[in-house]
Parts: sequence; structure tokens; C-alpha cells
Amino acid sequence: MNSFREQHSARFQGLTDEQLMQQFQGGSDAAFSELMKRYEKRLFMYLFRYTRHEQDTEDIVQETFMRVYSSRNSYEEIARFSTWLYTIAGNLMRTRFKRQQRRQTVSIDQEHNHPETVFVVQLPDDNPLPDEQVYHALTAKAVQEAISRLPKEYRELLEMREMQQLTYEEIAQAVNLPLGTVKSRLNRGRLRLQKILTAYFGTEAVFAAA
Repeated sequence: MNSFREQHSARFQGLTDEQLMQQFQGGSDAAFSELMKRYEKRLFMYLFRYTRHEQDTEDIVQETFMRVYSSRNSYEEIARFSTWLYTIAGNLMRTRFKRQQRRQTVSIDQEHNHPETVFVVQLPDDNPLPDEQVYHALTAKAVQEAISRLPKEYRELLEMREMQQLTYEEIAQAVNLPLGTVKSRLNRGRLRLQKILTAYFGTEAVFAAA
């Protein structure tokens, strides 16, 4: 079984994400499985930075790939697949947290004049509050929009680093650039990104290099 999976995966090794999407649009579920394999962990890591909640993150990842599957014919190759994927995930994350109400309640019967009265007690919750989650989701949206406004030489590298969670070495290999060039462009890109985010939030933004 493992040998079959390895051979199956080897078929797609030389294909770009966009080429896999073309095959998927042509009816290849195997191409879709390969895209999931490439991005499932990266997408989880990206979303978890904002949700800070494992189950919510897993749900959003699953819903994102369900949306990719059902909306495959709406994808056009003029956009990078990764950009399209992370945009879907970001939109789902914001929608989820705007609707979500995290309240744990317990009913306590009042023993005196009105035994039918129920008190609602807010229990401690270690998870982020809804407003805080919405804030992080909106911050993710702002970062995505800011990155999209950068020149291509910075935008692609920052997408790989901040959204796809690639290492510097993986980025250098993907774009066929020296490691030092990748790091310097990322640093310049972050400076530009910080200026855009500062204007967006109306205060000095801090964009930490990782």
C-alpha cells in the first residue's frame, strides 16, 4: 500500500500547483489529494497563528478544502493556487469567528420564591474570546491584503514564508535564488509591509520576522 502511494505521489512531483488544479478541474481527484497533501499542514500552521485553537483550526482547514473541491471550476490560473487557497481559508476564518459565540453556561435552580428561575453563569474559558478571535482574523485579512499590494519580487517570497510557512532554504530552492538574496528580499519586503500595515491600523505596526 505504501509503495502504491509513493508511486501515486511521484506522478505529481514535477507538476506545479496550478498544473495540479488543471488536472483536478479535468476530473482527477488524485490531483486534488496531492494538493491537500502539499498544503494541509501548512494551512493548519498558518490558521493556528490566528485562531490559537486546535479544533477550530482543523475545522477551518477541512472546510477550506471542501470549498476548493466544490468551487474548483471558479479557479483561474491567472492567480497562484496558494493565494486562492489562503484567501478562501481567511474568509472562512473571519466568517466563523464573527458568528461564533463562546459561552459555557450552567443552570442553577433558585430554591427560594421562584424555583423555576435559571441563572446563567459564565465559566472560565482558556480559549481566546470571540472579539479577540475576530480581531486576529481581521488582522490576518489585513496582512493578506497588504502582501498583495507589494511588488512581485517581495510578494511571492512573503507568501511562501508567512502564508505557506516554508523555510528560507525551501524558498530559495523554489525560486532558484541564493539563500542570502532570499533573506535580504524578505527583510525589505517586511519593511514595506510594515509601512502598509501602519497606514492600515493608524498606528505603528510590528511585523516580527520569523
